[in-house]
Amino acid sequence: MQKFEAVLLYSPDLSSSNLKEQEDFFEGQIKDHKGTIKAQENWGLRDLSYNINKNKKAFYQFYQLEIEGDKIQDIKKILTQKEQIIRHLFIKVSEHDELPTYLGKN
Repeated sequence: MQKFEAVLLYSPDLSSSNLKEQEDFFEGQIKDHKGTIKAQENWGLRDLSYNINKNKKAFYQFYQLEIEGDKIQDIKKILTQKEQIIRHLFIKVSEHDELPTYLGKN
């Protein structure tokens, strides 16, 4: 298993229940691909540096994952098709940082 950190940006138009559904969907995809979520943080509704699909804000969610690297491409393809997820980023790390992160504290 390799270690990754992921940040997902969800549409600001989502209600709290829809946002929870999207988070559960992502967590389900990780489990379906034989990965585990070690930790997560909700960074809340934040301003974007630039507009994405006419959105000025997004809900940020941070995850620390352990999953096989070849499974990440499959998950990225699935996330790209979801309209509620406006951006996603996966970064391979050697070790997970201790939480809370700087953005998690604010």
